[in-house]
Amino acid sequence: MNTQHLSPKIRFTKEMKETHTIFIPTMLPVHFEMIAHILTLHGYKVKLLTNSGHRVINEGLKNVHNDTCYPAQLVIGQLIDALEHTDIPRDKIALLITQTGGGCRASNYLHLLRKALKKGGYGDIPVISIGFVKGEKNEGFSLTPPILLSAIYAIFFGDLIMTLDHQCRPYELHEGDSGRVVRRCIEAAKKLFDAHKLPTWGMAKKLMVRMIEAFEKIPRSSQKKPRVGVVGEIYVKYSPLGNNNLEDFLLSEGCEIVCPGLLDFLLYCLFNSIFDYQIYGLNGAKALAVKQVCNLVCAKKREMIRLIEKHSHFEPPCDFEETVKATEGYIGVGVKMGEGWLLTAEMVELIQHFKVNNIVCTQPFGCLPNHIAGKGVMRVIKEKNPQANIVAVDYDSGASEVNQQNRIKLMLANTRLQEDSPQPERDPALV
Repeated sequence: MNTQHLSPKIRFTKEMKETHTIFIPTMLPVHFEMIAHILTLHGYKVKLLTNSGHRVINEGLKNVHNDTCYPAQLVIGQLIDALEHTDIPRDKIALLITQTGGGCRASNYLHLLRKALKKGGYGDIPVISIGFVKGEKNEGFSLTPPILLSAIYAIFFGDLIMTLDHQCRPYELHEGDSGRVVRRCIEAAKKLFDAHKLPTWGMAKKLMVRMIEAFEKIPRSSQKKPRVGVVGEIYVKYSPLGNNNLEDFLLSEGCEIVCPGLLDFLLYCLFNSIFDYQIYGLNGAKALAVKQVCNLVCAKKREMIRLIEKHSHFEPPCDFEETVKATEGYIGVGVKMGEGWLLTAEMVELIQHFKVNNIVCTQPFGCLPNHIAGKGVMRVIKEKNPQANIVAVDYDSGASEVNQQNRIKLMLANTRLQEDSPQPERDPALV
């Protein structure tokens, strides 16, 4: 086998843990800030990247083929742009990248990154791979059980903060109140991890109650605003870099955002491992362990839902079991490439559970899983839910931001037109 075309694998050694700074591309700013802090508490030097804009996009286009999915271009572009604009010596830098595994182009991120590094003269920089299915082993980097459990707590905190912020920010009477509470909640979570590298669930619950009560105290208007759900491919759904600051745009249009949390994607990945065993008989021991973890996380999520209901007037997220049930009549849970059945379930859940009829489905241009589980089921969703108003928006380096925004504006205009139109009286005989 000719291996000359393969880029070298520079490992992250034990010695590098003391000397190297790990660059981490961002996706969810709130969640990733807490996770990065957890890594520092366990002895790693990390830098969460915040560089964005056309400079990052241009680096992605220069180093990654333009047929490759947009998130790959952005993640690799962000890493290389950071390398070219940092004061940290090159021989003291490592890069971290995640791998989804399975039938998704994201499975090639690692190889594309190494190829780009070699091309740009950075081939001696070590790359750490974290995989949902299977990642490379690096003797100097290990996701130990305490790190993983703390990261799960950070995901709970991040989802809670995001959910409450979305319900406060459009209605705050004093601009900036919600942002300040978000900042306080993040710092409180960091202090909890500082005091206890591995907090107990009881400690996490107490902090979540404090977070809920802090948001509940924000003075808010009672004015009703159009609610817009945001779903889609995981990177462009959450990353401001990937979706051209979609959240800020929707807020500027006077909308309330409803966006499912990262926890559901984690549970989706766990559920799929269990499903593989049920259908194909694969990895029985692993499936049993994964089922226990999945049941535990689901139970903790239900506790978080109850805390929101008990301590506030905010609308909590859905129980994951209800999310799975939302697929019935729309798509099979065997459709699990990329965001798979979860994308369909989130749209149905938004419409039927949250009564959110306006949905922006974000997807990288040419993302096959999203075209199947997103665009491919929209007709069925609209047939069964005629009130649904769904727009699919493609994000790509060549896509016009103005066109993207205009498509969303058209959806909102149709919504306002429907709300202003007099509704026909129903025949009492049909009631």
